[in-house]
Amino acid sequence: MADKTELGSVDLHTDSKGIATITFEHPAHNSLPGKLLAKLADTITQAGQDDAVKVIILRSGGDRTFCAGASFDELISIKDFETGKRFFMGFANVINAMRKCPKFIIGRVQGKAVGGGVGLCAAMDYCVATQWASVKLSELAIGIGPFVVGPAVERKVGTSAMTQLAINATEWKTAEWAQHKGLFTEVFDTTDQQDAYISSLAEKLAASNPEAMMRLKQVFWEDAAGWDELLEARAAMSGQLVLSDFTVKAIEKFKQKA
Repeated sequence: MADKTELGSVDLHTDSKGIATITFEHPAHNSLPGKLLAKLADTITQAGQDDAVKVIILRSGGDRTFCAGASFDELISIKDFETGKRFFMGFANVINAMRKCPKFIIGRVQGKAVGGGVGLCAAMDYCVATQWASVKLSELAIGIGPFVVGPAVERKVGTSAMTQLAINATEWKTAEWAQHKGLFTEVFDTTDQQDAYISSLAEKLAASNPEAMMRLKQVFWEDAAGWDELLEARAAMSGQLVLSDFTVKAIEKFKQKA
């Protein structure tokens, strides 16, 4: 049987207009193992440094799941603090790459987002979803918490909505709820409508002043200047909790159901 942590891909394509599309996918509902997260962070940084790129679209493969979060296959294998911290730094590095990227990132969220996937949505500069894009922060259900993605989510939806997501860890919130709270900017009935909207917006931005967009992004994210240290500290919190007896037992129950 293939090692699921070795599967998946991240692809970058830039068209003649300067629109770069980054696509990630994984057979386990677009979950992201560590190697894929590292590649995603590097690809976002690469696109941000490319003068030919004017705007970035971040999307995943498949139909009804945008991202199932971090790889559970890796999570269940953690046996020590350093491995745990390194595991949770995966999404921290992607979120930091997204906020530091000097280009606007448009998100195409075609389906459900769980845990770290919600963090990706929150770190996008403009997030466009479909009606199937329900969201859930499931971390507390296995004895940890959405510590790493928390700052990005709270920055977008506010403390009240973040609290709702973090506490009620087993309940899906609808795409309409997420739009009302500010996580999504638009919600469409079909992916065709979604893609037409994203294409039109991306073309407009690709024709805009690159320096003005770069400076706007700096202004939008100026409240997150200390996130390198903050997210590392949050990853350490999760890395410690994942070793607790409660979490080990919760993960074991999950394995038995799988």
